[in-house]
Amino acid sequence: MNQSTSDHLSQISTKWTMICRAHAVAAPGATSAQHALLERYGGAVSRYLLGAVRDPDVAAELAQDFAVRFLRGDFHRADPERGRFRNYLKTAMIHMVTDYRRQQRAQPRPLEHDTPAPDQVDADDDAVFLASWRTELLERTWAALARLHPMQHAVLLLRVSEPELPSPEMAQRVGAALGQPVNAAAARKALQRAHGKFADLLLREVADSLDDSSPEALAEELTALDLFRYCRAAFARFASATNA
Repeated sequence: MNQSTSDHLSQISTKWTMICRAHAVAAPGATSAQHALLERYGGAVSRYLLGAVRDPDVAAELAQDFAVRFLRGDFHRADPERGRFRNYLKTAMIHMVTDYRRQQRAQPRPLEHDTPAPDQVDADDDAVFLASWRTELLERTWAALARLHPMQHAVLLLRVSEPELPSPEMAQRVGAALGQPVNAAAARKALQRAHGKFADLLLREVADSLDDSSPEALAEELTALDLFRYCRAAFARFASATNA
């Protein structure tokens, strides 16, 4: 992603938060949980819109417009009580992107050679949004691990990016990044703990995105998002404690 695109997306995130707070009282029929989720997963929405329209400026405008319309109650036909919150968002956004493409067809304009036609529809909008939502959950989990356990985050990130890296070199690089001495034994111990902590944090992120966080609903969501492989043991502990 180039710097210009990155800047646009950071602006979307900031404005998203401001819009949510500004409309928190005026949104008919919206619960406080919906406001929190809308702000919390604005990144997934912005990522999807950028992928759908292929233009950072248009994506930013659509993201802002979507937040205002959502909190104003314009998407009342998509009832969050009938399914997952992400399905509610996805349905509303697909309608918005469809409207945008329809408007573009009515007002044709010259296109750059590498820009898809505005009426081009993604092969599978559902899969595109699901991937966006999944990426958002994983990124939030990485961010939480970095915030709560910097060393665990550093060693796990190195293990993922360079799986063959020897422990002594891992310790040296982590120590340099954190500005403190780290030996190989400490790096191995932190890595062992990082796997479990990442799984716990991911499980919490997924649960927080659901109205129903029962073991059954959580298992269904983890399966749908292909995230079970990251937190199977953590889920087993959660299910056991819930059913005890």
